[in-house]
Amino acid sequence: MKGYFYGYYYKCQSDDQTIALIAATHGSGKELSCSLQVITETDAWVAEFPADAYAQKGSLIRIGKNRFSRRGIRVDVETADLCIRGSLSFGPITPLRYDIMGPFAMIPFMECRHMVGSVEHVVNGTLTVNGVEYRFENARGYWEGDTGRSFPKEYLWTQSFLPDGDSLMLSVADIPFPGFRFTGVIGFVFHAGKEYRIATYLGARAAEIRDGGAIIEQGGLKLKVRLIEASGKALKAPDCGSMVRTIHESATCKAAYEFWIGEEQVFQVVTDQATFEYEYPR
Repeated sequence: MKGYFYGYYYKCQSDDQTIALIAATHGSGKELSCSLQVITETDAWVAEFPADAYAQKGSLIRIGKNRFSRRGIRVDVETADLCIRGSLSFGPITPLRYDIMGPFAMIPFMECRHMVGSVEHVVNGTLTVNGVEYRFENARGYWEGDTGRSFPKEYLWTQSFLPDGDSLMLSVADIPFPGFRFTGVIGFVFHAGKEYRIATYLGARAAEIRDGGAIIEQGGLKLKVRLIEASGKALKAPDCGSMVRTIHESATCKAAYEFWIGEEQVFQVVTDQATFEYEYPR
């Protein structure tokens, strides 16, 4: 069996607390397993489970006693270094207009495919992580996922909730293709209730990738993202289906975002609640 992974990422954020949970199944050869990773502002943990603990039906994912869906999550895990219990309910999800991968969703041999389940939804409930209570009341949530064999060799990924109900996600990555490689771009800016899609298949290109940031140009649109102060915590990521790679995610960090439509700068925001992964050389 070729290596594979399916991973689903649920981020929940209030004015002063952030937690993200990654429910995944993965394997290579006969070594199959599943896992739950938890990341907060201060730490990250991984709980591993046997392969048969994982089941999925539509958007409902089960890992042992844990449940994840578009309606919410329920967790009950205790390991040597992680005790997490509680439940969160999600309000109506906000999907994108169409698959974030666009026509690339039809290509069967992509190393990694991205999905966005909800741009934003309301989160209510409580999780207790090693004695620390994470309480969410009408907080903001985001849901996405990845499937394939491996994470890109080099990539940038960021997601942030912005003022006035705006939000964004951007992924810039080194993409292997038969005979060559290219820098792929997918993302969106959700502003004033309107979705602005940014993607290679719509003409987006990375005008610059360096020093923890990127500038993306697409016709009359320009998006600039920059990691200012990282708070990276180690997470496990797939390499040919095996969770042997270590990446670093800043669940909450200081970052800057700028967005233009034509000559008009729509917003220029500096926030200390951004989520960021930067796996290019610094």
